[in-house]
Amino acid sequence: MTDKVFEGFLERQREQGMALARESDLLVLHPLDPAPGQHYLAEFHCRGLVRRANGQVLEATQFGVGIWFPPDYLRRAAVPEVLTWLGPHNAWHPNVLGTYVCPGHLEPGTSLVDLLYQLFEIIVYVKWNPRENDALNRVACAWARSHKSMFPIDLRPLKRVRRAVTPSPKVNS
Repeated sequence: MTDKVFEGFLERQREQGMALARESDLLVLHPLDPAPGQHYLAEFHCRGLVRRANGQVLEATQFGVGIWFPPDYLRRAAVPEVLTWLGPHNAWHPNVLGTYVCPGHLEPGTSLVDLLYQLFEIIVYVKWNPRENDALNRVACAWARSHKSMFPIDLRPLKRVRRAVTPSPKVNS
């Protein structure tokens, strides 16, 4: 790789992404190529929704997304090129359809950690598009608008919450 700026970007993404995964009970991040690496598999182990062929909407607990940082990612970011929904393919969300997932407008150079948080928020229905004319899955969009009271599906945070430790008072004897 001859682009030192992009190489530095990729190294930071790997460090920060793996740090987030270590601090999460809900995310497993797999780099798919040697460092600095451009390809990742993100596995989310949280509650989201799927729709069976018979129309029944159910909770699921495992979701996968492929992430790729193309060589010109710092200048241009195209969602279908960067993100690939890997499954389940019957995911039930206005922003997901087949292998496509739309986090909204994607800025060039958006960090891996930001992408992971956006994907997580989509899966658990913190983030969803309520406008059918702009949704990938219009039927899921209409359904979601009439089921808002269910959201978010999973209340757990992506990153473990650190609890402040209060030292116990010393007792003088």
